[in-house]
Amino acid sequence: MILSDFWKALTQLGDPRFRRVLLLGLGLTVALLFAVYAVFLGVMNLLVPDSMILPGVGEVTWVDDLLSGASILVMLVASVFLMVPVASAFTSLFLDDVADAVDRRHYPHLPPGRHVSIGEGLRDSIGFMGILIAANIVALFVYVLTNVAAPLIFVTLNGYLLGREYFQLVAIRRMGRDEARALRRRHAGKIWVAGALMAVPLMIPLVNLLVPVLGAATFTHLFQRLAPSGETSRDRAR
Repeated sequence: MILSDFWKALTQLGDPRFRRVLLLGLGLTVALLFAVYAVFLGVMNLLVPDSMILPGVGEVTWVDDLLSGASILVMLVASVFLMVPVASAFTSLFLDDVADAVDRRHYPHLPPGRHVSIGEGLRDSIGFMGILIAANIVALFVYVLTNVAAPLIFVTLNGYLLGREYFQLVAIRRMGRDEARALRRRHAGKIWVAGALMAVPLMIPLVNLLVPVLGAATFTHLFQRLAPSGETSRDRAR
């Protein structure tokens, strides 16, 4: 069923309303990654000399260019880790637009969901992102020690954290915060698996750019399946 939620999100990429949000999200994500890349490249240019003398070879002037080119590969690998907080931060920015597009296509019988205010969204996102960044910094040391098990740890950890964030933010659109938290705890296992499904493409450079938007859409479908009787107390009150 979780795979069907993801498939529904994937097949809606052609929806004009959905595509607009996707392209905007992609643009901002790429801009952020390029900003980080520019800073990284600037530091490299400061630290690496334009030329150097190698014994038996003489003066070499291509080292800086070689390292600059290699930095692209480094940033593609780094994007695996950079996209984790990016996916978290952009969730609150695009959640309402993505969820609205999903609702209009798949759940037109439901009243519009409550739009989370900028302040409320930022408060939740900053809190979630802080936990996510701290947990991943600690996990970096574990990755070094575990080597082969590192991908499994990455998916398990970020699947739990991203699943928790996505579901909570989707749920509070249609129910109170306490109800959303209770529903999340009641279905913690399914939410964890769905979050892990989102964490897997985070490990694939370029593909991971789609995660913030597809994650919001997937969890909108998941919430509709898990919510009691397909609707919430807030919807019934309208």
